[in-house]
Amino acid sequence: MLEILFLGTGASIPSRDRAMPCIAIRQTTDIILFDCGEGSQRQLMISPFSFMKIAGIFITHMHGDHFLGLPGLLQTMGASGRKDPLIVCGPQGIKEGVETVLSVCPGDINYHIDIKELKDRDAVKFNGFEVSAFQNEHNLPSLGYVLKEDDIPGKFDKKKATELGIKVGPDFSRIQNGECVRGITPEMVMGSSRHGCSVVYSGDTIPCERLTEAAKGADVLIHESTFSEVHEKLAKEHWHSTSTQAASTAKECGCRALMLVHISNRYEDLDMIKDETVEIFENVFIPEDLEMFRITADNIRSI
Repeated sequence: MLEILFLGTGASIPSRDRAMPCIAIRQTTDIILFDCGEGSQRQLMISPFSFMKIAGIFITHMHGDHFLGLPGLLQTMGASGRKDPLIVCGPQGIKEGVETVLSVCPGDINYHIDIKELKDRDAVKFNGFEVSAFQNEHNLPSLGYVLKEDDIPGKFDKKKATELGIKVGPDFSRIQNGECVRGITPEMVMGSSRHGCSVVYSGDTIPCERLTEAAKGADVLIHESTFSEVHEKLAKEHWHSTSTQAASTAKECGCRALMLVHISNRYEDLDMIKDETVEIFENVFIPEDLEMFRITADNIRSI
């Protein structure tokens, strides 16, 4: 199960209703942030998620609306007594950017920050899930990300294992961990495994092949939708996507749900954006700031 909390869904500049881009995903107790725009730490403080539980922060690119909330959040974690290490990832330039800002605006950070510059197909492993990067197409070095839960093992049939001669104790653990025990294989006493849930975050991008490849079969595609289809020319000029382009990608990839973010403040009527999208892909959400969704194998719903 994954929980997605939309901390900021706006584009370029904040509005009264939408903060800068920041999406939190929680798997059990660990939280991952995708982007960290200005004001993200305050959004976290008024949300049900704790910033002290953040295990990794993944920045898509170094435009200010996606990055400028990061230095303050790092310092607030330090001021709040964080000791656990933190992984901060992004494209080329993230390491210099973070280190430069923190050098001219020092704060008490008494925990280790592991800054990683990722390339296409690089992956970072966490407990129970993995985040991998893909190269998207924007007007500066930029990435999108895939968060994929580990597959969930099938149910262990204790009764059948006992009948086949497997003794209660260490042998139970061995066979559940994939070992063959006295000729009994895991397949003989374990149910079928279930694929973990997956979420793809496009970042800022025009439609591109690597995004389509990364989003194949995803449970949720979180796609930027800076422009309506009526402004497709503007979208192309600024290296962004339209709502209908996002819908076409979701349909082509066989995603279960499409969630549109990074919508320009020029659009007051978001129903218009949704209407043009559902003509192509039906299961569309336009999340509000601080709206949370729960993703399971059986259901995707706002909570």
